[in-house]
Amino acid sequence: MDSVRTPDSGTAEPSDTPAPAAFGRKVRSAARWSLINTVVMRLGNFATGILLARLALGPAEWGVYGIAQTVLLVLLSANELGVGLAIVRWDGDPRRFAPTVLTLGAASSALLYAALFAAAPTVAGLLDSPHAAGVLRVMCLCLVIDGVAQVPAGFLTREFAQGRRMVIDALNFVLSTAVTLVLAFAGWGAMSFAWGAVAGNLAALAGCALAAPGTLRFGWDPRQARALLRFGLPLAGASLLALAVVNVDTMVVGSTLGGVSLGFYVLAFNMSGWPVRIISEAARRVSFAGFSRLADSPQALASGFSRALGVLVTGTVPLCVLLGGLAGPVVHLVYGSKWLPAAAALPWLMALGLVRIGCELAYDCLVATGQRRSLVLVQGLWVAALLPVLVVGARLGGIVGVSQGHVLVAAVLVVPAFLYALGRAGIGLAHVARACAWPFLGGAVMALVVLGAKRLVGEGTLALFGIGTVALAAYVVCVLPSRPFLLGSRTVEAA
Repeated sequence: MDSVRTPDSGTAEPSDTPAPAAFGRKVRSAARWSLINTVVMRLGNFATGILLARLALGPAEWGVYGIAQTVLLVLLSANELGVGLAIVRWDGDPRRFAPTVLTLGAASSALLYAALFAAAPTVAGLLDSPHAAGVLRVMCLCLVIDGVAQVPAGFLTREFAQGRRMVIDALNFVLSTAVTLVLAFAGWGAMSFAWGAVAGNLAALAGCALAAPGTLRFGWDPRQARALLRFGLPLAGASLLALAVVNVDTMVVGSTLGGVSLGFYVLAFNMSGWPVRIISEAARRVSFAGFSRLADSPQALASGFSRALGVLVTGTVPLCVLLGGLAGPVVHLVYGSKWLPAAAALPWLMALGLVRIGCELAYDCLVATGQRRSLVLVQGLWVAALLPVLVVGARLGGIVGVSQGHVLVAAVLVVPAFLYALGRAGIGLAHVARACAWPFLGGAVMALVVLGAKRLVGEGTLALFGIGTVALAAYVVCVLPSRPFLLGSRTVEAA
């Protein structure tokens, strides 16, 4: 395992790990704030998406937005060279090396944006969407903003200050949504998303700077820069591969099936991401910092990971089963009949969403324990296997074939690879099985209830709510035995 070094001393400093009880309270408080924040923001985004899909934008515009969003996410994964994580992970006072982090992040993001600005027409043409060039150039201004905001945001994460993050995210959401809606109804199409994103990110930068005063100071120390790059570049590579995993499908669908099919696929993929965004995103704002504090104790790390995975899976499985089992009625009810082609891909993408939640938590754990080489190998294997499978799937089965290819690669290759990597970090298969057993049983029972009830009562709106209620009740009964474990009153024995 790679040791974690500070840029000042060159050697690992003793970790200021708080007492277990105090640390647990701090993490639980941060997790609650993070969950509230994520749920509120995602519900707001959900409502905005419904409004836009029903009244302002069609599949073609969603396709252009999907391309721009994909390119932005891929570039964001590399724009600060991975050095921003040092603010959260490294021991010692981060204010000593934060100015160098800020300079590196801002410079790299500006260079990436300049390259993207020049290459935007070529990128849009390769993705069979030439009209996306302007949207790309505007939306990717968020790269530069993110490169500056990473340091104050990192301080908030390190301090588990999720209450302040909620206020910042609310400001981001209100401004970005207002700009997007005004421009969309004025006929700006996909460009409305781009300017909305820029406005929201500027608001978030201002909020982070106010919440973490004194952190936006540029500086340069060559020795610190070398240590930061040694730490960050492998993580940036792993993050880039991780983003490629969940975005290569957009490129395949856009270049193979065209913009309209891409619009349907983007809508389905976004729906499948609801559980990921609401539950996993909330957890990830706390998990990396938490795992970093436990990294020196293999037994505590294994126990903490197992419980965190159990909480995530328990909360995610019912959402995945309901959205997958009732895909057609849900899409029709929420977005309208013109979006029904998206429903065919949704059940497979919900299965992928469940896998993604577990893999993202494992990713954070492996980063915290210094298993960077394992991460790069696993993510590289995922991308290498995914690209040819998705191309074949698109040609044989359209967006459904792409979704099935995603699930096939994840189940056959990626999950076993992550389990092996976790085992090397001291988290055995028994820890994972203990966390997932009751939720998976409950999910299977839910699926049977949904399929049986659909045959009996049909798929109308009232039937939809009735089936969901009965299926959730069955799930709760199944997972009740795991309650002591999830609440922390019973730990998992080391494998």
